[in-house]
Amino acid sequence: MSEELELLRQADPVSAGEGPWRDRPLTARAEAGLRALTAGPAPRGRPRPVRRRLVMGLTAVSAAAVAAVALTFSGAGSSPAVAAPVALALHADAPSVPLDVLARRAEARARTAGAGDGPRRGSHLQSWYMSMESGPDADPPVTVPEESITRWHADGSGSELVVATDPRHPGRPVIHEADGRWRTVSDGKVLHRKTYPAGSEAQHSGLASRTRPATDAAGLRDQLSWLYGGAGGLHTTPELLSALSSFRREWTPGPRETAAVVRVLADAGGLRQAGAVTDRLGRRGLAYVYDGRDGAADATRQMVILDPRTGDLLGLEITFTRDDPDSKVKAGEVMSYEAWMP
Repeated sequence: MSEELELLRQADPVSAGEGPWRDRPLTARAEAGLRALTAGPAPRGRPRPVRRRLVMGLTAVSAAAVAAVALTFSGAGSSPAVAAPVALALHADAPSVPLDVLARRAEARARTAGAGDGPRRGSHLQSWYMSMESGPDADPPVTVPEESITRWHADGSGSELVVATDPRHPGRPVIHEADGRWRTVSDGKVLHRKTYPAGSEAQHSGLASRTRPATDAAGLRDQLSWLYGGAGGLHTTPELLSALSSFRREWTPGPRETAAVVRVLADAGGLRQAGAVTDRLGRRGLAYVYDGRDGAADATRQMVILDPRTGDLLGLEITFTRDDPDSKVKAGEVMSYEAWMP
């Protein structure tokens, strides 16, 4: 992505440090749009490389597919691999909790938090992201399961780790893109590891990771808007959810920040309570779904999963609501899933 960003900078005379356009990581949607604008036609018979966006050096691509698709990968012999977690099933008979009630629970917990219960720079993420091609010669979508851990410390030292792993199927080979080709690698293979000495944070982390999150809903929404919303800010619930995903890659919230997150969601509008769900890490959560318009394409449903006791953000799932024959995607298939851990 660095080459494409440099081209955009040269074309845009606005300073990289000026106003809401200042340099910062792209959101997943922005990156997908940029990739679509800058990618030329892929050579026949070879998948176009998926360039992973690094957030403080960590992988953050986009999405996953629902039906099990048997694929053969370059460099992996002829062994097939399953390219799909299925969409999470809602427990319709389980009690549901309004977002406002959950926000009050999180706020009560925040009031009892101690001085040391603040946010932590960095994140722990398990992701299932889909790589898609389009056109008559497009290969079927491929799911890329990875686990990422980033940590930054008070002295400015830090570490990054990306591992190819899928906790749903421990020990099985994992799909990985390398040099523009899909391969299978051993479960647990380290894809990226980096450590930074004291004083490195200012050089190797973005503005968002150095901006301590607000502990009130209005302040947090304002931060999300100018850090991740671009020139137009945040106007829709899908934009807010995308911003929260980017925020969560940078920070692990404490009780106060979590309460602000839940209150922002409760005030956003458009999220309906959908019941309970067991997420891809086996955790019980409450699901809230946005199935209104999501932009010009209007082709996805978004589900945020929160811890019923604390309000912690457990996961985000995006599914397609329309067929896209050009990309071999069907309505109901999962576009992406992110599972967040402490």
